[in-house]
Amino acid sequence: MNTKSVAVTGIGGFVGRHIALALLREGYDVHGTVRTLSRADEIERSIRAAGGTGQARLTFGQADLLADEGWSEAFAGVSFVMHTASPFPGRLPANEMDLIAPARDGALRVLRAARSAGVRRLVLTSSIAAVIYGEGRAPYTESDWTDPQSPLATPYYRSKTLAERAAWDYARENGLEMTVVNPGMVLGPLLGQDIGTSVAVVRNLLRGSYPALPKFSVPIVDVRDVADAHLRAMVTAGAAGERFLIAGEACSLADVAGVLRRQFPERASKLPKFVLPNWLAGLVSPFDPGLRLIVRELGRDQRISNGKARRVLGWNPRSAADAINASADSLILAGLV
Repeated sequence: MNTKSVAVTGIGGFVGRHIALALLREGYDVHGTVRTLSRADEIERSIRAAGGTGQARLTFGQADLLADEGWSEAFAGVSFVMHTASPFPGRLPANEMDLIAPARDGALRVLRAARSAGVRRLVLTSSIAAVIYGEGRAPYTESDWTDPQSPLATPYYRSKTLAERAAWDYARENGLEMTVVNPGMVLGPLLGQDIGTSVAVVRNLLRGSYPALPKFSVPIVDVRDVADAHLRAMVTAGAAGERFLIAGEACSLADVAGVLRRQFPERASKLPKFVLPNWLAGLVSPFDPGLRLIVRELGRDQRISNGKARRVLGWNPRSAADAINASADSLILAGLV
């Protein structure tokens, strides 16, 4: 087993690319999994273009969350696994099992392969979606869990909660050392031209796609700090068997627009100023797929505490404004707005 070799599932995703970059910069060899190898060259170019990766090796293997093939090969000889692969939709699916099955069953498939390969530790990327929609109150901590039966629990929130619960059960029952990272809304610089659902919010604001803003807030975190947290969770002895909330201050969409207005005054005319009253947002939501995802959370206090990550991991994140501005800078540089 190579103690400097790490497998990263979902390496083509926003978070996966940044984790791979951070690992390569620290001298780890990285083996990434993708659903199709046709994407490998583009993913590697986008990661290497960020610089600082030196001579560390980056290789790829094909594996899908819905199939057993490829996972044992992906983890052969590696010391650690970063499991980032999971669906994140921009709209509600027609069948919620289209989200839940890949997330839960895929996580178990990955954990079984990791245990069979004898990896030292697996770091699972979950979400605050598995934390803040239960009986707890803000500021939420790692002891809080989303209730899958809650009226606030969308299919995506259920998928993250059920996947993390199933992963903890498997790890405890089978002696697999695991740590879980629960990020908030992930923003920050792009690696390549693919953008995730969260960065798309910044793009749409800059494009003037939103005529008005609902009263929705969410804790924000920079993707570079998410990657840093994963690396710290991988090597910190006290992180074994723990989960960590990885986000900073909770920002409303109006706050995000305000940050962009100050940093990019030339684009201010595109940025919405009108905030929808909750009753009006409720009336409009049946006709707007994005609004329908969040309509039950409008005006809700969604602050979290990141004290445990700071204390145990020594994690020190950037500000939400830095993450927002980094997203906008890279979107503009890539010609995506």
